[in-house]
Amino acid sequence: MIRVLVVDNHPLLREGIAAVLGTQPDMRVQAEATEGREAVDLYDSLRPDVVLMDLQMPGMDGISAIRAIREQDPAARIVVLTTYQGDVQCLCALRAGARGYLLKSMLRRELADTIRVVHAGGRRVPPEIADSLAEQLGDDGLSAREVDVLRQVAEGYANKCVARTLGISEETVKAHMKSILSKLAANDRTHAVTIAIKRGIIQL
Repeated sequence: MIRVLVVDNHPLLREGIAAVLGTQPDMRVQAEATEGREAVDLYDSLRPDVVLMDLQMPGMDGISAIRAIREQDPAARIVVLTTYQGDVQCLCALRAGARGYLLKSMLRRELADTIRVVHAGGRRVPPEIADSLAEQLGDDGLSAREVDVLRQVAEGYANKCVARTLGISEETVKAHMKSILSKLAANDRTHAVTIAIKRGIIQL
């Protein structure tokens, strides 16, 4: 019997997962958590076979919780559940130690098989995300400062306001934006923000 810890702050999603797993003869929901810190504590006390982990939660987020659980147990088997298809989010989760990545829209079709694959020691990433990862791995990623600038732009601030907020010159902001547009192959500021949100580089 594969014992599963479900971590998500939406009760309806947890109920849906429980319903799907309830039809599987070889797995059951061992416990549920609504945020990352609770998940880390439950993992420590219960040692489930597989953890299903949401990324966006109040309090400790999913990626921080993955790191904390993996510090307790480097062999922990964790599958990320997310609505985000962004390749950057996926890469961060995999680097933190996740062994699977599943979009919430795929739960009914893919959940049970993904749990079995990860429980057996394998990895599972949806083909469309794997393709996106492969395309982006050769990219020169945005620097931390460029991400800061892009977040300010996404909030609707002009270069002068971004410069004042970040404590840099307006010319530096312009240079960062030129670099961002080039790295993301974006046509303009709005296009850059759209791409960054889709890829999970920034969240609004």
